[in-house]
Amino acid sequence: MRLFLQLRKYITYIVLGIFTALAILAVPAFTQDDPVTIRILMHAIEAKQWEILEEKFEEEHPNINLEIVEGPNATNLVEDLYTSSFLLGDSPYDLVYMDIVWTPKFAAAGWLADLSDRVSDEELAAFLDADVEGGRYKEGLYRMPFRSDAGLLYYREDLLEAAGYEPPETTQELMEISQALQADGEVEWGYVWQGKQYEGLSAMFVELLDGFGGFWIDPETKEVGLDRPEAIAAVNFLRQTINDEISPPGVTTYTEEETRRFFQSGKAAFLRNWPYVWSLANSEDSQVAGKIALKPMVHAPGYDSSAAQGGWGIGMVKSTDHPEEAWEVIEFLTSEDAQKAFVLEHGYLPSRRSLFTDADVVDKYPQYPQFLEVQEQAVLRPPIAQYSQASDILQRYLSAAITERMTPEAAMEKAAEETRNLLDT
Repeated sequence: MRLFLQLRKYITYIVLGIFTALAILAVPAFTQDDPVTIRILMHAIEAKQWEILEEKFEEEHPNINLEIVEGPNATNLVEDLYTSSFLLGDSPYDLVYMDIVWTPKFAAAGWLADLSDRVSDEELAAFLDADVEGGRYKEGLYRMPFRSDAGLLYYREDLLEAAGYEPPETTQELMEISQALQADGEVEWGYVWQGKQYEGLSAMFVELLDGFGGFWIDPETKEVGLDRPEAIAAVNFLRQTINDEISPPGVTTYTEEETRRFFQSGKAAFLRNWPYVWSLANSEDSQVAGKIALKPMVHAPGYDSSAAQGGWGIGMVKSTDHPEEAWEVIEFLTSEDAQKAFVLEHGYLPSRRSLFTDADVVDKYPQYPQFLEVQEQAVLRPPIAQYSQASDILQRYLSAAITERMTPEAAMEKAAEETRNLLDT
């Protein structure tokens, strides 16, 4: 089975390599009088959304043609396309539009240019702290933040107010309120979260782990904390939500969208998810429209709330023939004006702190100051070059623990052991 998976992966890279090679061959000849073309690949859906930025940039920079290449909508396939183009050694892309967890892998491979000398600490201070840190690898800065994201807790404000409850701060309060609302017949279930074996499970767990006082991997010392009591307590909390029938048994197969639809249908009192849910849960066809509120995630008593830092940013390909023009594009796209236009048009979260309280933004999205409160408590998934492999290990053993194929203690001990072996190689 493992050999089959490896062969399939290699075949995928070969196919992607062929497409990338064709893209390189399709690049038109360049003459001195032509504008410089700067290429960037992204999801097809977002490529369409970027058209307003593309047009505005080219109006202000007639010497540069910004070419946005539409890729597949699956994040892992976009990452594979970038990877295959770099492995071929002559990438057709000048910029990389990347998920925050790609940064250490791409930087460690030597595929990205260090941007440290192009931006000052004062300029970086305008962005969310965790978003900036997500662009660093060792001593370098390889990614400038464009749009942000962080995990948070949605709750049925109407039900809590009617029953006289304050929004929960701790995991224990969440469970007690859930059970009370279920006992009164107000909701079928208390709490839904992402329990499927995929990257969303790692993102959900990293904020819960921090909220229990634990840690996954220390990027400086490479110390692993998955087998510590705090990590096991976090896993036990997830198990307890299922065993006490606060979370539905099917939660171990849910991704963001399954949980969003579950909560939006009025079946649950609490939901862990991302900011995009807000507008959908308040749409006309939602059964909970106007009845919900949001807050930072719950945590264990004596600790603080945490949010898994997500979001997308822009890096420069180290081999680009046009680094100065590529930097002009990065400066424009991460500017306050460009981010504001994009946020107002499409409702994503900005990476610039000031836009969360901007009058025009708040007028259209009154919840954005609350999103800022969540973002300020964000934590990173481990910024290590082997992140993908480390996440795969965590996902496998977390899934085994929450589906009761292994005890939390045994699962976390194996996860820690394999992670240490990974970091030692």
